[in-house]
Amino acid sequence: MKIRIAVASIALCVALPVAAETYTLDPVHSEVSFETEHLGFSHQLGTFVKSTAKATIDRTAKTGTVDVTIDPASVRTHDSTRLDAIVKGEKFFNVEKYPTITFKSSDFKFDGDRLVAVNGELTLLGVTKPVTLSVDHFRCGANPYNKKPMCGGDASATIKRSEWGMTGGLPYAPADEVKVLIPFEAYQVEP
Repeated sequence: MKIRIAVASIALCVALPVAAETYTLDPVHSEVSFETEHLGFSHQLGTFVKSTAKATIDRTAKTGTVDVTIDPASVRTHDSTRLDAIVKGEKFFNVEKYPTITFKSSDFKFDGDRLVAVNGELTLLGVTKPVTLSVDHFRCGANPYNKKPMCGGDASATIKRSEWGMTGGLPYAPADEVKVLIPFEAYQVEP
């Protein structure tokens, strides 16, 4: 009788789906950055120093959600005395009028067990449009130092800033096409 109960308990545990896990962004090892051509000669780089994100992922059901908030006032270029003020201004991120940039999704795409894309909506300058983030090197496991469960990878997308109404400097500086790069690490939230 005890053996039957034990076998039934094991079978039930195996049959039950794993619940979605919740993760929060590790800001020390995650950074939203962008790259765009400058005058057709070189690439201009920028970084947002402040961002937060919360995600859920159910690797068994192959589903998930993500909610990212970026502080555009935290944008940094390699010219803090002049260019930072320009990109924060009305012609670009207009941080006074639009104090947040968001990306939200509930559409994760998997290739087998590997997350490969996240389809969502980017809100920039008050305009919301669909964007697909390609995900590379995604993996989950224990951090080798602190043993806490975490997931990480690299996400990227290429957008045209003019589609969100950011037309300052077009067509030359900076170019319309912007590559968004997001190396990320996130720790699992304890239930």
